[in-house]
Amino acid sequence: MTISDRATQTLRLFEPERAHRLALRAARLRRFKPPAVTADPRLAVNALGLDFPNPIGLAAGLDKNGEIPDAMLGMGFGFVEIGTLTPLPQEGNPRPRLFRLTADKALINRLGFNNEGHEAALDRLDRRARRSGIVGVNIGANRDSDDRLYDYYAGIRLFAPMAAYLTVNVSSPNTPGLRELQKGDALNALLQRIEEARSAAAKECGWRTPLLLKVAPDLDDAGLAALIEAAKQHGIDGLIISNTTVTRPDLKSKRHAQELGGLSGRPLFELSTAMVARARQLAGPDLVLVGAGGVDGAGAAWSKIAAGADLVQLYTGLIFEGPSLPKRIAIELVRRLEERNFKRIGDVRGIETERWAAAWPR
Repeated sequence: MTISDRATQTLRLFEPERAHRLALRAARLRRFKPPAVTADPRLAVNALGLDFPNPIGLAAGLDKNGEIPDAMLGMGFGFVEIGTLTPLPQEGNPRPRLFRLTADKALINRLGFNNEGHEAALDRLDRRARRSGIVGVNIGANRDSDDRLYDYYAGIRLFAPMAAYLTVNVSSPNTPGLRELQKGDALNALLQRIEEARSAAAKECGWRTPLLLKVAPDLDDAGLAALIEAAKQHGIDGLIISNTTVTRPDLKSKRHAQELGGLSGRPLFELSTAMVARARQLAGPDLVLVGAGGVDGAGAAWSKIAAGADLVQLYTGLIFEGPSLPKRIAIELVRRLEERNFKRIGDVRGIETERWAAAWPR
């Protein structure tokens, strides 16, 4: 166990949101180091027109305001996603709103897109613009917005020139009504607005920034199929599968288990991985899939990729396993490639799609 991992154990003695603030402060105090790019080329992935040094990404939620992307890249992540960012700053939901379920290695949150707004994050991204490393931006809508579609439009127009890729978050359970944007006419209206924003941004900056949708694991099969079809029709480049769940599978933790909000971490692994596999079946080979939910070790990362993911993301796993986790996953993935005689991690994609998709509830 590293010194940083022991510090992570100490942070868990604090109330979760205070621990989060302390971790951000500690990361900000570290001198900037170039990204710790994994040297082994077998972990490199080309997706979204980008060259990822490894498939292990930091999910949105930890660095909401773009304060520490370089520190996170320095930990060994192949890419980092900041946000979720809304046009205007907002406090989010009342506290307490973040709860540890230690026995389950899980969190429940109802934060509600607390962030400092577009302008603060844009200033930070502008200051790091010449640094290396893949940094994506996750965008959302203000809770009290009169026009949520415009909030997404504004986010794309503003961040398209600065972000390696963009993620449209329509799946947080903590902003009332937001998940309705994943369905039917509301989804098509959103995707049309997104398409307009991407085209306008491309004319200004000279390239088309890759765009992902982050979806909920609580969609049914028909809803997932409809969403994928709409995404393909509107030129969306990929999906992040998945956000947190409002369901409560069998949990060991009794305290906080019934708190309102989204559940993340190990209990989400089975559902989200089955969803990756089903999405791969429905989408075919070309749509980029990012597997998130319960990635807390190399076994979980390998399973996501074998189910059909191109890349993986984690956040909750970092809280329970410590900051050495991405490097440990990378080392173990290489070992697994050698044991199974795979030349590169991309060869693993989809080798267990059928098995995992069988677990998807239809």
